[in-house]
Amino acid sequence: MDAITIAMIVLIAISAIFVLLGAIGLHRFPDVYTRLHAATKATTFGTIFLAVAVIAHGVYSYTKAGAPDQPAYIVLVAHTIVALIMLLLTNPTGAHAIARAARRSGIEPERAVIDDTREVR
Repeated sequence: MDAITIAMIVLIAISAIFVLLGAIGLHRFPDVYTRLHAATKATTFGTIFLAVAVIAHGVYSYTKAGAPDQPAYIVLVAHTIVALIMLLLTNPTGAHAIARAARRSGIEPERAVIDDTREVR
């Protein structure tokens, strides 16, 4: 095994650990807000590491093939970058929308210390 293959295996293992921690957080945390935090933060980081592993695989396979007429690897890398950008834009936005909807529907945090988010009606 060469260094890039070991790096890809390490990146995939880190990704799997983050996703596993997110799943554990979904199971163990007490309320919707902490569960949402675990799900979005951990899976975002897990997906980032997995996307970097896919990009590394695409670049490595392209350079290993040595042929400049291999567009499949370039398309793989381009699609992975676009998917990663979309994930980085939509995951926090979706989490914010879910947390705001939970808050507006009356779901209180389990252990709130200070509540400055009350709307004055």
